[in-house]
Amino acid sequence: MSQLIPFLVLGVALGSVFALSGVGIVVLYRATGVLFLAGGAVGAFGSLCAWSLVNLAGVPVGLAALAAIVVGALVTFGYGLVLGPRLADREPVVKSTATLGLLLALLGIMSTVWGADTYDLSLPSTDWGFPLGNAYLNGTQLVALTLSLVATGAVGWFLHRTRTGTAMRALAENRQTTAMLGVRVGRLEALAWAGSGLLFGVSGLLLSNMVGLDITGLTFLVVSGLAAALLGRLRSLPVTLAGGVAIGVIQSLLTPLSAVSPYRTLTPFLVAVLVVLVLAGRRPATNRV
Repeated sequence: MSQLIPFLVLGVALGSVFALSGVGIVVLYRATGVLFLAGGAVGAFGSLCAWSLVNLAGVPVGLAALAAIVVGALVTFGYGLVLGPRLADREPVVKSTATLGLLLALLGIMSTVWGADTYDLSLPSTDWGFPLGNAYLNGTQLVALTLSLVATGAVGWFLHRTRTGTAMRALAENRQTTAMLGVRVGRLEALAWAGSGLLFGVSGLLLSNMVGLDITGLTFLVVSGLAAALLGRLRSLPVTLAGGVAIGVIQSLLTPLSAVSPYRTLTPFLVAVLVVLVLAGRRPATNRV
């Protein structure tokens, strides 16, 4: 049992990043009704920009990390500013599919500029930590866990305890009615897009430090975040947090099992599929004429 503790620690840290990405998806969905599928690509793009700043321009790692987060916010903010209003009255499937265009565009840019190599971006937080049984918890892993808890609590408080948060939730239900009540819809949508972009930027930065700065791997972080968000039914932030951590732990605990270890990265895909099937099965049957 003690041999599994290092994998458990790693799983909790990875799951915290998954949960952080899932919180970003939930926030944007509850505010705009858009199921954003490009969060992983946004995080990867910001992290690669940070790597270039450090290795090509000599910028300190701390400033480069901050730049990665800002890039994530700017990319999603720009996308929401240009396409958000045009997607407001469209069907949910159309809204989700439209975000795949951003994913493919970012993937093409990253492949052209940085190629298919895996890069190394070491954050200062990796250099410190403390033993935990026969495992070791480094600073980046601790930051990931702390940020996921803080983000979940802060976003939940904001959405339910502030007038702006209440207006954001009403915005997703009925954009026109919210606007008629005098709410500045454009400002609320901009806040939601930028805030979710910050979370995607942080998620990509943390994950690139934990598992490597790989374009494909980070881009498909969205699957893990989406699976966590679906567990929370795109509404419950605490369940999204718990779901993300659970996915990370399950995926990590499969590592020492040689029979299934090569397939452990399929865990988020399987969770997402199962949740969709369960939710579909709970829909009330429609009467046929």
